Amino acid sequence: MTAPSRIFAVVPAAGVGRRMNGNKPKQYMLLNGTTVLEHSLGQLLREPRIQKIIVVVSPDDQHWKSIEIFNDARIDVVEGGKERCHSVLNGLKHLYSSLDKNITGGRGVDDSTVDGSTGDRESVWGNSRVLVHDVARPCINLNDIQKLIVTLQHHPVGGILAVPVVDTLKQVSEVGTIEKTIDRSHLWQAQTPQMFPFELLLKVLSDGIEKETIFTDEASALEFAGYTPLVIEGSPENIKVTRPEDLALAEFYLSKRLV
Repeated sequence: MTAPSRIFAVVPAAGVGRRMNGNKPKQYMLLNGTTVLEHSLGQLLREPRIQKIIVVVSPDDQHWKSIEIFNDARIDVVEGGKERCHSVLNGLKHLYSSLDKNITGGRGVDDSTVDGSTGDRESVWGNSRVLVHDVARPCINLNDIQKLIVTLQHHPVGGILAVPVVDTLKQVSEVGTIEKTIDRSHLWQAQTPQMFPFELLLKVLSDGIEKETIFTDEASALEFAGYTPLVIEGSPENIKVTRPEDLALAEFYLSKRLV
């Protein structure tokens, strides 16, 4: 069985983090003296199989220009869109366009020559995989990134990191009363990275957005198109920094690694 021809990553980082109530987007807040964004990108850069990382920022974002990690040759920066899914699609399109030019000498994919032999779109992109990782998940660890890649590198649909729901879940009415308790036995909390075949993710996101559907994660786009992604158990420490109190918890998890 052949290995994926190439593995890429897209990191949506165009949010403003309104729930953080900070004076800057949450991805630029500090955790143990380093920005949230640098922690997240740093873990992806530790995985040598990831050939290129596309970071998608807000058109108004100027903070990233002063951060040293963006000097890494494996990182490209592009502008985001209105919603997260639009930003991810922008990143995928940039990746597709820029690498086509590098691989085919600007001729386009259909008449390309790859590794000395005449190829086509399938031969260039068919085995490629892309990881999408939330910039606000700085506590992702390298082991989980590697587990995701190894497990999904030949999977036809792809999948996500997730953890089982441990709390009792209540469905609540608009006036704040409990309507029922939800069975949690088959419920998991989705995390990132999420990894899918490149062309498949590009197609389902494009098709869904064209139908004016908003996706909160990439797995949702696959589900919308009728696919069933795989779930791989991740770590409860892979939290998403959303509120001010999350910063202290993330600092605690990151400090444990140093010890």
